[in-house]
Amino acid sequence: MNALNPSAAPVWPAWPDYALIADLLPSLRDFAHAGRVALATLVSTDGPSPRPLYSEMLIAADGRVAGYVSGGCVEAAVASEAAMVLAEGRPRLLDYGVGSPVLDIQLTCGGRIGIFVRELREPSAYANTLGVARRERRTVTVMTDRDSGAWKIVEGHIAPDDRHYACVHMPPLRLVAVGGDPVTLAVAQLAPTMGVEVVLLRPHGPAEPPPGIALTGYDSRSLAASLGELVLDERTAVYSLSHDAEIDHAVARHALRSPAFAVGILGSRNKIGTRVERLKNDGVDDDDLTRLHLPAGLPIGAQTPHGIALSILAQVCQRDRARAS
Repeated sequence: MNALNPSAAPVWPAWPDYALIADLLPSLRDFAHAGRVALATLVSTDGPSPRPLYSEMLIAADGRVAGYVSGGCVEAAVASEAAMVLAEGRPRLLDYGVGSPVLDIQLTCGGRIGIFVRELREPSAYANTLGVARRERRTVTVMTDRDSGAWKIVEGHIAPDDRHYACVHMPPLRLVAVGGDPVTLAVAQLAPTMGVEVVLLRPHGPAEPPPGIALTGYDSRSLAASLGELVLDERTAVYSLSHDAEIDHAVARHALRSPAFAVGILGSRNKIGTRVERLKNDGVDDDDLTRLHLPAGLPIGAQTPHGIALSILAQVCQRDRARAS
């Protein structure tokens, strides 16, 4: 695709690897370095939609794409429209699906979607502002002018209005994992592929984190020191995978007194009653105990480290989805 020659259609990828890019910020920085960038946002849905409202897709002037806004039905068309947007300098509101005037593109889900495509002005500033908010774990909202496509980023969760679309960016899901066994390593390996950041605590463990694993943080000090400085928020889950009853209890007690949305302990079902009673004796109430998962993970019959890690991450995503619905 060439913004100066929009009739030059890009060679569309044979496999939708662009849809596996959940974090668009690295792609945005890369695309912006190479040239101009268009941003497509799913701004309306009527009926079933394979993607949630405000899903986004980046389109570089050279034809590269990242992210997706449907189940693969419209992405090639959106990329072509984005080339026209870059060439003309005007945003477009695209309309696809049942009842749409675009008859040659239909959605297999049977719904109708609206996609707002505009050139993203000052893309580096946009990426940097969102990146700072992410590092500081702040929720911000991108307000986009419905006519011009101009953007501004404001603090908090803001609703759209007659003049602006509003795309809310919350901190990434974060999992604090405590332990050093193979399950802990498997959790740390798999989590980033699901868009979940990992902070690993290994009391009195090696000075260096496990090699080849992308961690947001690693702490090998004593558990008391680690927990004393650990800041937990409502986008954080805490799982103790230590196989040590005292560590598990201390971690669960600390996490259940925080805003953490899910807390898990790896272990035997036979010890559930004893562990729960001990937490109650330490002042943890019944409402807080609803966030506790004993044993950790969904019951999928997993027996390998990666299988157990999958069950834990599935549980974390399930709990996050349940509170959002």
